[in-house]
Amino acid sequence: MYNHVIWPERFDPKTSAIYALNDIDVKAPPEVVWALLVDAENWSRYFPAEDQVKILNNDRRLAFGTHYSRVTVGFPMSLIVTEFEPFRRLAWATTVDGDESGSSAYHGWVITPTDEGCHVLTEETQQGPWFLDLLGQKYPGGLYRYHQEWVERLAGAAEAQTEKLAR
Repeated sequence: MYNHVIWPERFDPKTSAIYALNDIDVKAPPEVVWALLVDAENWSRYFPAEDQVKILNNDRRLAFGTHYSRVTVGFPMSLIVTEFEPFRRLAWATTVDGDESGSSAYHGWVITPTDEGCHVLTEETQQGPWFLDLLGQKYPGGLYRYHQEWVERLAGAAEAQTEKLAR
């Protein structure tokens, strides 16, 4: 049994318009996966879709309270890290820049050690008219597919790095 994201009440999947869960077993230690996740400005090295990430404060990597921006599928967003437990949990809240409707999202990652390396689980909820229109109606299942590619590429990068370190 694996842990799941700890949801702030307003982002609970039971009351959110859009929800996705993706997970994968990774043959790499949690520390390697963690290092890739908190190095947000370099996510595009293994997941090209995330090529416009900018940390806005003095942090070099994500940390509790880090403010950062990203452009995802062509839309600028503002984010803040709300949960940060090294090698175990990372989460952030998102707002869409310029969206007057107040649409928001919450994205969490949970890393659980296993005998073979670790299990990575990511969950996201989205609510509000902007997300409903863009993802819910125009691209149903889009959030799930996007995250599935992300976890698979994250796993591949972590496993490649672990292999390289073992040599």
